[in-house]
Amino acid sequence: MSAISTEGHPDGAAPQDTLFLRMLLALGGVALLAGLAVALVDQFTAPLIAEQQRLRTERAVFEVLPGATGFRTLRLTSNGLEEAPSGPGADSLYAAYDAAGELVGVAIIGSGPGYAGPVQAMFAYRPACRCITASRILRSNETPGFGDKLGFDPEFLENFKSLDARLNAEGTALAHPIVAVRHGTKTEPWQIDAIAGATISSRALARAADSAANRAVPAIERHLDRLTLDASLVGARNGQPGTGF
Repeated sequence: MSAISTEGHPDGAAPQDTLFLRMLLALGGVALLAGLAVALVDQFTAPLIAEQQRLRTERAVFEVLPGATGFRTLRLTSNGLEEAPSGPGADSLYAAYDAAGELVGVAIIGSGPGYAGPVQAMFAYRPACRCITASRILRSNETPGFGDKLGFDPEFLENFKSLDARLNAEGTALAHPIVAVRHGTKTEPWQIDAIAGATISSRALARAADSAANRAVPAIERHLDRLTLDASLVGARNGQPGTGF
């Protein structure tokens, strides 16, 4: 086989090498421009997305805790609870108050592995009954027609009207884990009667409730006296945090 001639080329490189170099430079330029465009779009939309998430979270708090007119955003720390900026956060919870400044309940968030990814939900914890009284799906990719019933199936939602979330004697964890059981076999107040044909999705929501309660309820109960009356929230409905904690 004869060698490729480079005679007459300005830098002595083979024509194929020059073409490859040009293509490489062109692709690199396109990739660079695409990267810059993505970065600019992300920078422009990030505040809008964060604001939408904040509004969705605020609506969810008032949905799971009807009667609330304002809430304060708190954050779980190694020392318990502390005031946090308004908006969603991985360790955020929301203490909600009525117009008289009385504590209505605390909205807590948990996540569990579902059929098509994690199922994230907000739950209403009411210290008065030591129970969860409502749920609201925040994020889910479950199968339409089955898994998406988590958010609207009336029979399934009955599970969350008085779901036992009492703590153990040490006050460190739930006395009984919140679990989903096969449809029609629920016998205990801490059990969730699964949706027929959507057991995996039902278990995901049970795990979300269990993880949220195990993480937040011990801290809520330890600081319950400091979560009560907060006059700065009377009449408010904007989610602004109270003064001091």
